[in-house]
Amino acid sequence: MGQVGVRGPAGLPTLSRKSKIAIGIGVVLLIILLVGPRFVGIATDWLWFSDLGYSNVYSTIVWTRVLLFLITALIVGVIIFGAIALAYRSRPVFVPTTGPNDPLARYRASIMGRVRWFGIVPPVLIGLLAGLVAQGSWITVQTFLHSTSFGVTDPQFGMDISFYAFELPFIRFVLNFLFVIVVIAFIANLITHYLFGGLRLGAGNGSLTNAARIQLAVLAGTFLLLKAVAYWFDRYALLSSDRKAEIFNGASYTDINAVLPSKLILMAIAIICALAFFAGIVLKDLRIPAIATVLMLFSALLMGVGWPLTMEQFSVKPNAAQKEAEYIQRNIDATRQAYGIGPDNVTTQSNWTGNPVNQATVNADTATLSNIRVLDPNIVSPAFTQIQQRQNFYGFPQQLAVDRYDIDGQLRDFVVALRELDPRGYRENQQNWLNKHLVYTHGNGFVASPANTVAQAASADNENFEGGGQPLFYVSDLSNYRTEEYLKNAPIKVTQPRVYFGELIAKINPDYAIVGSDGGAPREYDTADSKYTYEGSSGVSLGNWATRFLYAVKYTERNFLLSSEINSNSRILYNRDPRDRVKQVAPWLTVDTKAYPAVLADGSIKWIVDGYTTLDSYPYAQKTSLQDATNDAQNTNQGETGRVQVNRDVAYVRNSVKATVDAYSGEVTLYQFDKDDPVLSTWMKVFPGSVKPRSELDANKSLVEHLRYPEDLFKIQRTLLSRYHVSSPETFFQANDFWSVPSDPTSDDATARNLDQPPYYFVAASPKDGQASFQLTSVLTRLNRPILAAYVTVSSDPSTYGQITVQELPPNTQREGPKQAFNPMQTDSRVAESRKSLENTATVTFGNLLTLPVGDNGVLYVVPMYAQAKGVEATYPRLFRVITRYEGRVGYAPTTAEALAQVGINPSSAAQIPIGENDESDGSDGQTEQPATPATPSQPSGTNPQRDAAVKAIGDALDKLKDAQTKGDFTAYGQALDQLNKAVQQYESQGGN
Repeated sequence: MGQVGVRGPAGLPTLSRKSKIAIGIGVVLLIILLVGPRFVGIATDWLWFSDLGYSNVYSTIVWTRVLLFLITALIVGVIIFGAIALAYRSRPVFVPTTGPNDPLARYRASIMGRVRWFGIVPPVLIGLLAGLVAQGSWITVQTFLHSTSFGVTDPQFGMDISFYAFELPFIRFVLNFLFVIVVIAFIANLITHYLFGGLRLGAGNGSLTNAARIQLAVLAGTFLLLKAVAYWFDRYALLSSDRKAEIFNGASYTDINAVLPSKLILMAIAIICALAFFAGIVLKDLRIPAIATVLMLFSALLMGVGWPLTMEQFSVKPNAAQKEAEYIQRNIDATRQAYGIGPDNVTTQSNWTGNPVNQATVNADTATLSNIRVLDPNIVSPAFTQIQQRQNFYGFPQQLAVDRYDIDGQLRDFVVALRELDPRGYRENQQNWLNKHLVYTHGNGFVASPANTVAQAASADNENFEGGGQPLFYVSDLSNYRTEEYLKNAPIKVTQPRVYFGELIAKINPDYAIVGSDGGAPREYDTADSKYTYEGSSGVSLGNWATRFLYAVKYTERNFLLSSEINSNSRILYNRDPRDRVKQVAPWLTVDTKAYPAVLADGSIKWIVDGYTTLDSYPYAQKTSLQDATNDAQNTNQGETGRVQVNRDVAYVRNSVKATVDAYSGEVTLYQFDKDDPVLSTWMKVFPGSVKPRSELDANKSLVEHLRYPEDLFKIQRTLLSRYHVSSPETFFQANDFWSVPSDPTSDDATARNLDQPPYYFVAASPKDGQASFQLTSVLTRLNRPILAAYVTVSSDPSTYGQITVQELPPNTQREGPKQAFNPMQTDSRVAESRKSLENTATVTFGNLLTLPVGDNGVLYVVPMYAQAKGVEATYPRLFRVITRYEGRVGYAPTTAEALAQVGINPSSAAQIPIGENDESDGSDGQTEQPATPATPSQPSGTNPQRDAAVKAIGDALDKLKDAQTKGDFTAYGQALDQLNKAVQQYESQGGN
């Protein structure tokens, strides 16, 4: 029989004065260590946001998180304290023990001496932890408070989509926290009762006081009531079910006909079980709640698992196509709406290439043929660096951008980049603090090269690759070149070429620059013979010691306090990556992995960043991994600016925001782009004034002219279109008309060859009216087959922006896809011979393989081939040859025109690449020449019959060439060129020269 102990005193022993002082000092130091860096971070962030004009964004976020933290911490702390206090206050007066060796006696005595700590510290710590977790859900709370109706309802419950986007996540957030609170309160109450005798455990002599029984029953019953509420809302979550994820997302036949009813049944059972626990309080019978617990567990297994599994195995699977048809149709409709690939945005042109090629229309397709891109922005960066670097501390991103400009009334695409500071280039004294942050503060210059040509064609000699193939630079500004005469004649007019904000600059660690002068001589390096002082108003002022102290702590750099170079006019620029600046001021956006620079009408340079609004769930919409869908062959080697998309599944994407970052001032401007996006409307309510309305964007015509359809969004859409071009649920279920994104056959990297071929920007004929249009394009092939299935293009032109066109081939067409086309291109005897000739002296790289619809039903493949010297410093890839494939023929030549002619296409429309002496050129003069006509060898000598025959063949081929050109018969022209090439090779093999 157990012994009885009298409950002890509840007071806390008095601490000595020294102990109190020691504890006080320790607490102060701990607070400084924990709060100090956080305070500095908040203060400097406030200064940064205020400088940009987005202080309301920062204050809204901070206050939302603070209030969430305080409210949650208070509620959780009070409930946990109440659970402990109730158990302690209702403890038995005489605490049963098991004798002098009772293991709890020692702990009980220790706690009794510190009972206040026991009652206060755990609730406070748990409350603080809960507050920290809750404040991270500020987005869920704010979108709930400012939700916007979609005007679209789900097909099952008829609820507006805003309920699933904004309200349901908040409800589940609240329910999850209540579950955790009740469970922790139950555990705290249970432990307290156990420690103070309200609960005894033991074989045959366990006991539970009446107070303990009531309190634990109330908490358990409350948990079950919450579970009943959760079951009710779980019904709505079924519309994003992944039960049939291998086929489609959303509620399936089993979900609707088994799981959905079971949720209602389980909800009723949970309510009954909760009432059983409450009844146990009155009836003082523990068997009732015990039976209820068993019933709840058994019902959850039977109704939640057994019933759906049985229906799936014996009813659905034998008739899956029929049973799931309705729900697949829901998935098709919802996915098209959620990702913007429905009939409103996508136009399908059937029977593309189904009819014979009309050669006349192919030859007349000047919009496409004159803009064939031969510069690969992923390959030519070293050429930009070698030719346009100017100083060792300047550089260019490894992946350049493609944009378009109107030159003399013609739309042309350019490979563009900014000459930025490159921290990898710093040498010796350039790396000290003063030079790194106060002298080398900015890059200088916008560089643009037309994508369809080079400064000079490569030599026809297979072994000479150093004589041409370098980019032709239309614009390569440095500030001291910007004379009035220069601006008058410049094809792209840049009035402020200095670059204080960019992707490479941001790689400086830390990336801050201190600018501004007290009136003395300029300090910042600008050009070889000039210095400069930043004239903008951006940047946080360092004019007072308090601010300097904050940044000294932030960057752990004492020079903020000691350097005499920092004065009352000094300002600090930091967070200089354009994408990061946009993410900071709009944390609710997912930004595209690529920003690109554009020169506007006023001569300023703006970084353009695409921002996406996303949702994690959308009823019946297919979930997509952002990272998987946007990963392609280019992502494997992106160097210092390489980025991949966030690793998150989404069910809704809109390119709702176009953001600009001024390369000089760093000013961030957010523009509303999709006026019909409820998600953006919600965020505009949360942060009023932070996003400018669409009307202000439309008023900025020069900016609108440089907006591109975003690459990441297009990758997501093409992946989905490979399946969701199918409208019939039966065909969708059979998956026999699905397409796939082809892999990139041109990559030298084995891993990249298994990844998706990237989409390409270029100017080509619009599939709607045949006019020159700046497009983003991709091809799709048959599922698990390399043959061409469709050509997908989306317009970036202001008048037709966002219109996706799918040119679909007839189902039984055997048109070769990219891989099939590239195989004969790279194995052509002329290509093989060139590669063999160069294998010891140069590295050969294939550029982007372009698939170009030409004329009526024609398909032209073009790939540039680059050569770069091995083992030589200051070298770069040069355009060596252009390879074409059209109607079963392969063209291979130093110029696009020649390569087109060899496959029977009119070469007159192609960009003319100058052919001249193989001297070095920086490609900046912009001069062009017409292709030279091959010279006829000397007449036959009669001493070498084979050589004489070759000379005669050359003469005959030249006659046919002229005749075909006169008649405009470009098929014959291409055949004559082939004959001429063979005759020349025969002549050279016989010792001709």
